[in-house]
Amino acid sequence: MKTELERVLPMDIEARSFGIITEELKGKEFPEEYGPIIKRVIHTTADFDYADNLFFSEGVLEKALDAIRKGADIVTDTQMAKAGINKKVLAKFGGQVHNFMADEDVAAAARAQGTTRAAACMDKAAKLTKPLIFAIGNAPTALVRLYELMQEELIKPELIIGVPVGFVNVVQSKELILATDAPYIVARGRKGGSNVAAAVCNALLYLLDETRTGK
Repeated sequence: MKTELERVLPMDIEARSFGIITEELKGKEFPEEYGPIIKRVIHTTADFDYADNLFFSEGVLEKALDAIRKGADIVTDTQMAKAGINKKVLAKFGGQVHNFMADEDVAAAARAQGTTRAAACMDKAAKLTKPLIFAIGNAPTALVRLYELMQEELIKPELIIGVPVGFVNVVQSKELILATDAPYIVARGRKGGSNVAAAVCNALLYLLDETRTGK
């Protein structure tokens, strides 16, 4: 059986992909304003379940975009998520991306406290003075520690992107964030990943980037 390949110019592939996603999402109900985020996550994962399991706190889009405009930094729990975020666009607004997983002081703190490096990263992030967006795509322990720091009033995130993937305490960590007053975008359930965290960040950045056509 002969396979018919669709002929698409390289510069048109992303736009064509989003067109396919839009067509296949017909019948799914979600607020139009969240469409660019949901579609970019689906574009990254080819998983249409995200149309149902991405949850958004009230007014989160406006709050997130305002934070980026004001120069908020992004803290990730993996180098993969950091690598995937469009740092050039973020820099236009004065922001940068942090990941502390490889820092020696974080490793030492994790050993001393008997916790994960991801959790220790949240403690280090709490010492930053800039407004912060947290993009957590791998470690539920990072979300749990972030929740604890919020309860202790040691940190007040501008946005929490809570999309860790896996089985141990993943669902529970996300439910903790859903119970807070913080602005959040959370992938409820077991699904997620560093690529999803980066995709959500980029979707937000591209909404503000006037040079970007594929939104």
